[in-house]
Amino acid sequence: MTAFHTTDHQAFGHSLSEQTSGGGQASGAPLVSIRRVSKQFANGTIAVRDVDLDLGAGEFVSLLGPSGCGKSTLLRMIAGLGSPSTGTIDWPGAGEDKAGRDLGFVFQDPTLMPWANALSNVMLPLVLKHVPKREAEERAAQMLALVGLKGFEKSYPRELSGGMKMRVSIARALVMRPKILLMDEPFAALDEITRHRLNDDLLNLWWRERFTAVFVTHSVFESVYLSQRIVVMAARPGRVMADLDVSAPYPRDELFRTSAEYAHLCRLASGKLKEAIGA
Repeated sequence: MTAFHTTDHQAFGHSLSEQTSGGGQASGAPLVSIRRVSKQFANGTIAVRDVDLDLGAGEFVSLLGPSGCGKSTLLRMIAGLGSPSTGTIDWPGAGEDKAGRDLGFVFQDPTLMPWANALSNVMLPLVLKHVPKREAEERAAQMLALVGLKGFEKSYPRELSGGMKMRVSIARALVMRPKILLMDEPFAALDEITRHRLNDDLLNLWWRERFTAVFVTHSVFESVYLSQRIVVMAARPGRVMADLDVSAPYPRDELFRTSAEYAHLCRLASGKLKEAIGA
């Protein structure tokens, strides 16, 4: 993996601060602009209410909150897998054509085709876009190598560990080089050692590819470790309670995980999550 460089992040400082420009305004034109979005299901449940949020190009943003706070619902609406009941989700510059909304989605489960090997699973989006077979194979193999699975191209899902299957799923989501990668608690079912390793590898991929990452998690520790911003959500109805800047510089590694700074940031984020749970 390509090592991180810290030059662009030196101005971040070393604190966690709450944004005051309502709705988490990103600098410059946002990649995605969410305005007063609400979602009410047919049974009357209001999953999300009046969410305002901007997602900037190249950002790593975590959606943090308890179960039932609408994190996954909001993520699916960004992906176009569901529509808001009210409000708008705009992609400035993408136009009205949904094909211009260039994204990849990683679900909680790897959702791999069990009859296909790792290479074929990663090739699937390319095949659906009618990319020539030789090019598709080359691009899929390159992406598997980027996620640390060089040599496992011919392995089937049943032959892979949980962490390896999730790597294949991430490779499949990134093989089309999307501008935004949406991840719905992809590491929640993994053991702690594997989860830490995949957190590290995800940051390496994000740094190398410079996509926008939106990462749903219940874990304060994971959100602080990964993110530039943490959007804290409260439940019943799901709504944004805080939009926090995580100002610790990159690279973030095992030294950061065991640092006093990391512990301090986790305490601050945990306090905001506790406020959201009690709201």
